Amino acid sequence: MMNVRVSIFHIHNSPHTTRPRAVVIGSEAPRRLRRTVKKNTHIWMRPPRNWSALETLNYAQELNRHGGTSHLPSWGQTNITSMLAPQADRVMTLGEWEDRWQENRIGFHQSHVHKMLENNFDKVLAGRTGVRFFFPLCGKAVDMKWLADMGHSVVGVEISEKAIQQFFEENNMTYIEEPVPAIPGAKVYKSSEKNISLYQCDLYNFSSSIEGQFGAIWDRGSLVAINPKDREKYAALIISLMASDCRYLLDTLLYNPELYKGPPFFVPDEQVTRLFGERCDIELLQSVDAMTDRQRAWGLDYLTETVHLISPKSN
Repeated sequence: MMNVRVSIFHIHNSPHTTRPRAVVIGSEAPRRLRRTVKKNTHIWMRPPRNWSALETLNYAQELNRHGGTSHLPSWGQTNITSMLAPQADRVMTLGEWEDRWQENRIGFHQSHVHKMLENNFDKVLAGRTGVRFFFPLCGKAVDMKWLADMGHSVVGVEISEKAIQQFFEENNMTYIEEPVPAIPGAKVYKSSEKNISLYQCDLYNFSSSIEGQFGAIWDRGSLVAINPKDREKYAALIISLMASDCRYLLDTLLYNPELYKGPPFFVPDEQVTRLFGERCDIELLQSVDAMTDRQRAWGLDYLTETVHLISPKSN
């Protein structure tokens, strides 16, 4: 079992063995872990069934403080690297994503407003009105019209022209199509009724020079969809698009990456911290069991959906 969200765990010298060298259980685990873990060991964990996801996450953070980067920095980095290893070299080309849209293989699309956005919307707004939202890899998310109907403006980026056109058509919205001089080959689709602009281009060709910075970002299905090797580049882009008062709502997935190659990809909280923690404050808002028959068909035995609120640190 491979995940850091745990209270009952085994310590191994290899991520490929199931024979534990030691087992640490219960409230004394952090202190005992500090005495037990050696450099380059790996922790494999599974939470007790009666623990909530948030209890498990909080406990894992305590373990990491005592047995991870705080006391054994090289072990902490090795552990994250080993967790990511099964998917580290996985690559999806832009053409493959376009093919999925053309073939209607879009099981990731939701026909309703995402619950994680609804549940945490007040924290994203923080009392503001008329907020400019950015949607990376927006697809045809109905969340965009939901926000525009409330008076907010939306800018999205999507590689699939079909996805963008379907968004406007399925929401009975007229639009105009224009070239984007700053991005060769790119087009922008603008709603005639709502303040929505969707750019059809490679996400990494988009920048703040095109549309400025944003007061909010809703990232559902974007960080978990990009190629794992591109996460540092992705984080740099997202940070560059954040205004000083930006509230970035990030939705990630936790599961055993040895059982499924992705996408969507496994993104542990530890990597979220490494990607954004130096420049931003990070708050865990919600963590829920998201397992359905669809994920069971992938071969998974658990799936946790986690949402963080990320905001630039004040100078």
